[in-house]
Amino acid sequence: MKELVFATNNAHKLEEVRRMVGDRFLIRSLADIGCYDDIPETADTLAGNALIKARWVKEKYGYDCFADDTGLMVDALGGAPGVYTARFAGEHCTPDDNVTRLLQVMEGKTDRRARFSTVIALILDGREQIMEGTVEGEISDSRRGDDGFGYDPVFIPEDTGLTFAQMGPDAKNAISHRGRAIARLLQALSR
Repeated sequence: MKELVFATNNAHKLEEVRRMVGDRFLIRSLADIGCYDDIPETADTLAGNALIKARWVKEKYGYDCFADDTGLMVDALGGAPGVYTARFAGEHCTPDDNVTRLLQVMEGKTDRRARFSTVIALILDGREQIMEGTVEGEISDSRRGDDGFGYDPVFIPEDTGLTFAQMGPDAKNAISHRGRAIARLLQALSR
């Protein structure tokens, strides 16, 4: 079975991706290859950050790999938090802190349109490829649901009426930004 490193130690992301990939590839984490580096994410785009992480793993550890960066773009906030999605409430915040901050800054706003976007950078056999998955939706006015992680309790994908946290993992993965990006990744890997 072909091995591929996913440049993450985020257990939630790893579980989602492994679930979507199934037994087609053995997906290893950064910890699995002994990488505990604090990889900088200094680009001003999602694609730039994903490339930084993928190149880091390839150059320092030698593995074919892929990395992602995900952003939540809220129309009423001028596209914020964007590349700062994971640090929206501050440098050492928790995902719950980010959701709390988002709900605070959205209080009283009527335009709640938003989109989630995941960009994946793949380095395979010496070639770099970028693929993206996006899902349109809106920000709820309160937390709803117990599944998922990050902003899942407040993001309602269009035409569902449910937050990602109210969906089971299979239903979420079928329509999510990461699910769409991983589908493109799998297409690239099957060529």
